[in-house]
Amino acid sequence: MTGQQPILSIKDISVEYDLQGERFAAISDISLDVAEGETLGLVGESGCGKSTIGRAIIQLPSPTRGSVVFEGKELTGLDRGEMRGLRCRLQIIFQDPISSLNPRRKVKDIVAEPLVIAGVSDNAERERRVREVLTAVGIEPDTAIDRVPHQFSGGQCQRICIARALIMEPKFIICDEPVSALDVSVQAQILNLLEDLKERYELALLFISHDLAVVKNVSDRVAVMYLGRICELADATRIYEVPAHPYSEGLMSSVLEISHDGEASPKSGLIGEIPSPFTAPSGCRFRTRCLYAQAKCAEIEPELRQIQSGHYVACHFPLTDSQ
Repeated sequence: MTGQQPILSIKDISVEYDLQGERFAAISDISLDVAEGETLGLVGESGCGKSTIGRAIIQLPSPTRGSVVFEGKELTGLDRGEMRGLRCRLQIIFQDPISSLNPRRKVKDIVAEPLVIAGVSDNAERERRVREVLTAVGIEPDTAIDRVPHQFSGGQCQRICIARALIMEPKFIICDEPVSALDVSVQAQILNLLEDLKERYELALLFISHDLAVVKNVSDRVAVMYLGRICELADATRIYEVPAHPYSEGLMSSVLEISHDGEASPKSGLIGEIPSPFTAPSGCRFRTRCLYAQAKCAEIEPELRQIQSGHYVACHFPLTDSQ
């Protein structure tokens, strides 16, 4: 979908679970490409399946069906040993920076663990690389390497998580809500850090977040998810200024705006409640909350289609159509 050779290409992936004797689809038929050096933002309300996509890409667990191709190699079906060899190029930053760090291990051991798994046995080389990557993320090695996670702030723990992800010099990083647990001032520091590291290490990023302002500022393109499916995909600026899907329009309208008198007030925003994924509506999944729904929306599920160059939408009656 980018028009460039993608570093990552996922096609028609679905993730299903058995819960209380019922088959539950967390995500269904997701297709996305990420080009080298690109940041693709992934937004949507909580529970829509954003994190599930990130974990499916890195095979934690493997998708129920579909294809995940990274640097030309199909990942689904690889055994643990083969996947371990590829994870040096494909990393993830988890949502909660503190719980994703072993509370009993020192920072030097946490950050060096990928090197140990990869078979780097030279202690001096491991320490050199740990110090180098800690410095790159703004952590002073001399004061940090012998401390444990509870001795750091949330922002510092996130920097340590980023250092661990970077230690193997990957080409693609999945950032799963990397700033959602942080104060606003610390969020800005981490986002600036990610931008700097992206340029320095020539990284491609999948940036998962429910914070629309954050995604807009860091992403080249944005994909919008609703109830396990992609409903819109476009350039970041376009999707925020001229959303074509009613759900995207509702998300953008939900952002608070500060008036001249200092009061924060939302626009119209979204209506209704998110349906249960166990009993998703027929046809278009968003139709029960859509102001523009018609009879066709209940009968036929819309496919993701291109309405303008690089702008894709899954809607029978898009707000912005081809020109």
